[in-house]
Amino acid sequence: MESFVHLRKGTTPRRLHADLDGLKDDELGRGGFTGRTASMYRRHDPTQFRAVGPLRPVDVLADQLKPGDATDPAGAPMLLFSNPDCRISLSRRAEPMPFYIRYIDGDLLCFVHQGSGRLETEFGSLDYRTGDWIYIPKACTWRQLPHGGQERSDSGNGTSESTWLLIEATDEFRTPPPGPLGRHWPFDPSLAAVPDPEPIEDDDRTSYEVRLMHRPVNDVQTTSLFYEHNPLDVEGWQGDNFPFTFNIDDYNVVTSNSVHLPPMVHLFMEATGVYVCNFLPKPAEGVPGTERTPWYHRNVDFDEIAFFHGGSLYGIPMPPGLISHAPQGVHHGAPEKARERARRKFDEYTSVDWKVIAVDTRQRLVPSAEVLAADLGQHS
Repeated sequence: MESFVHLRKGTTPRRLHADLDGLKDDELGRGGFTGRTASMYRRHDPTQFRAVGPLRPVDVLADQLKPGDATDPAGAPMLLFSNPDCRISLSRRAEPMPFYIRYIDGDLLCFVHQGSGRLETEFGSLDYRTGDWIYIPKACTWRQLPHGGQERSDSGNGTSESTWLLIEATDEFRTPPPGPLGRHWPFDPSLAAVPDPEPIEDDDRTSYEVRLMHRPVNDVQTTSLFYEHNPLDVEGWQGDNFPFTFNIDDYNVVTSNSVHLPPMVHLFMEATGVYVCNFLPKPAEGVPGTERTPWYHRNVDFDEIAFFHGGSLYGIPMPPGLISHAPQGVHHGAPEKARERARRKFDEYTSVDWKVIAVDTRQRLVPSAEVLAADLGQHS
């Protein structure tokens, strides 16, 4: 039962997540830090363990994974994690899709880690760039065209891949309730890019494939529809169900000077059982003694995925493209040496420039065989 009265037993600091005096701050909380909670103060780093069994943390590097669309224009993204509420996949496409595509099991929210290009949709075209979120409604027909040919010949680097993290939710994605900060939190919706109708003329093809992406049916995961005309032939549209892009540079970060805020203040979009957060550059907490790094925790009601987009944590570079999975109930958090550095460098750094995308899920995520094979083995 939740209560206004919180008990204290043994040695505890006066302020929450501050003034630890050598102890390790470990939170055991319910409901994604919004329910009952207990902060425990330990002698040792609780993330220093070796795991045996299926619920061990997993860490993989995106550039070490080989999605089918990285080498074959007709290939598909690689499934990374899944549960009944969502599927999380990785795409690294360098060539335009030779087909159109339609995800029919749920809405699609894609983060552009690298690259730029154009998205042709039934609603019109959208340009995308690094740092964009791309929202595509369930069953919307679209086609991806990475910026490639001219860019490759100009740069001479031989490739121009677009790396995306794809989050497909069974339920609808929606913005979180506005709360006391109003409707411009977590972002100003007028800064989203929305397509204008742009019907695409038929070319010399006699058949246009629309590939339906779905969960396996009799071990088959795609169905193809073939049209004699270009399926992107919409002259106009109206309503409130449409694709859009939104760049993380336009996200409004909520901050505090005296306490490190819990993850859910950085919520971007949510669906049933799926919560997507942006951890982005912000001023560092300035009150002396305040812990500037997230406290150790074992979020008992959510699995957590962290996708490291870039930046650094008080001078320690973030590994770009690292994908980290922490199963619910298993301790995770920045290692103690990073916390000690943040304390030593308190007066040297006034901001943190991390860029991390987080996906929290109510139901347990199952890593794919490809992810398990590429695990860096940090907890083995």
